[in-house]
Amino acid sequence: MTVFIVLKFPIEEGAERMLPVLQKLQRQRLIQVEDGMILTWPQGCRKPRIRQINHLTGRSVLSVAFWGLLVGLLFAALFFGVTTGTAIDTLAGHFARYGLDERFINGVRNQITEGTSALFLMTTGAVMDKVVTSIKGMPFEIISTSLTSEQEALLREAFGEENRVW
Repeated sequence: MTVFIVLKFPIEEGAERMLPVLQKLQRQRLIQVEDGMILTWPQGCRKPRIRQINHLTGRSVLSVAFWGLLVGLLFAALFFGVTTGTAIDTLAGHFARYGLDERFINGVRNQITEGTSALFLMTTGAVMDKVVTSIKGMPFEIISTSLTSEQEALLREAFGEENRVW
């Protein structure tokens, strides 16, 4: 089963510090990170910074467009000064088709603020008890949603790197 998970850290450096732990877990075959993005929001900055974590996945399953649209959806109010609007509502409805529903979007939007960081991960095959043991003691909050096989297929079809035309 594919899980889309966000690990939210109370400090800017938190997400970056988790990357070596995830690499180790992958080498031990305890989790497979299919794709991901790191988001940091430095204190005093108007908006967060993002980057894909290709070095962790070895390849990108999802396109940069997906990550950009997701961040745009999450933080549209910051960029455009609106909380709702036809375009934003349409985009939110579109993401719900992929299993990233309003509850998930609002959970992420409300928890990521200045001075925090987050890892957005699309994972499979996690051996949860061993993963939990490995990350125990690291301060973070989990926001996750499970994707059905159909939602994953739709997501890969719409935003998969292999479908990129440029």
